Amino acid sequence: MPEGLIKKQHQKKAVQQTKRPKFLNLIEIRLPLPGIVSILHRVSGAGLFLMLPLLIYLFANSLAGAEGMANVRALTDCVLVKLLLLGLLWAYLHHFCAGIRFLLLDVHVGLDLPAARAGAWAVLGVSLLLTLLIGVKVW
Repeated sequence: MPEGLIKKQHQKKAVQQTKRPKFLNLIEIRLPLPGIVSILHRVSGAGLFLMLPLLIYLFANSLAGAEGMANVRALTDCVLVKLLLLGLLWAYLHHFCAGIRFLLLDVHVGLDLPAARAGAWAVLGVSLLLTLLIGVKVW
């Protein structure tokens, strides 16, 4: 056998023997902050989509006149509904801020690691701050 072929086979065998995890433990995986923001962006988008019927129902009833608005107010007086709406407010604001960040990444702004981390912190900070400010105002 030619020596080059033996060397290639040996390299191929060495690559195949690397230890790779058979099952990923999602709890042990440590994502960087930009990865967490990306996952939260997807989760917030899914949550907004799934809660869209509730939001449309509340909006339609609020426009149905005084009686409809009274029904909406009665429903939103419940603390659990207020917390749900506060969570939806955060989901919207996080999704919006992260979407802007991803648009900036698409035009190659903030791609290096320090800028990516700063952008991720900014998304979390701005979305939580706006949720707090708007949530206190409408609570």
